[in-house]
Amino acid sequence: MKVLDESILIQDAQNGDLESFNRLVVAYQDLVYSQAYHLLSEQESAEDATQDAFIAAFKHLKSFRGGSFKAWLLRIVTNTCYDFLRRQKRRPTQPLEPQNDDDEEIESPAWLADTTAGPEEKMVQAELRRALQHCLDGLPGEFKAAVVLVDIQGLDYEEAAVAMGKPLGTVKSRLARARFRMRDCLKDYWELLPLAIRQLGERI
Repeated sequence: MKVLDESILIQDAQNGDLESFNRLVVAYQDLVYSQAYHLLSEQESAEDATQDAFIAAFKHLKSFRGGSFKAWLLRIVTNTCYDFLRRQKRRPTQPLEPQNDDDEEIESPAWLADTTAGPEEKMVQAELRRALQHCLDGLPGEFKAAVVLVDIQGLDYEEAAVAMGKPLGTVKSRLARARFRMRDCLKDYWELLPLAIRQLGERI
């Protein structure tokens, strides 16, 4: 979606145009659901959190004063997920081998997929995904949120700060510490990791 088009849609939605808001939902629903799923690890909970987040976004749309609408939405869904987790009284987990609608394991999530891999490489990838699962699950909630927002969702530091509702320096600090923890946890697998995953610990 072009920035100009998005700006017009937001303005119209703020003035009560439901169709404009629905177009924003269509544009961002995959991103919002992805964030919810990464933090909650359950399809049904992620769907509920996504719906609740968009309802909250519509109710508070007039509070949006410009900047990154994507980051604003991600802040809402992240807070919604934290509310879910507080109610459930459990830690978030990150499924690196998610299931599809038939409860069958998806062989390789899109952000970790390597379409050129042969059978041996796929076996190595499966082992590494299990290792990453273990290491991500060991991160405190907001450390994990920083990794998900920046290293999986691809937000820049400023957008992640908006999404987390934290100062930029706090986000950078948490992300750096999270990457160090990931690197330490994955040290036994380090030479086997793809470059993009190694950068979780190297980019600071």
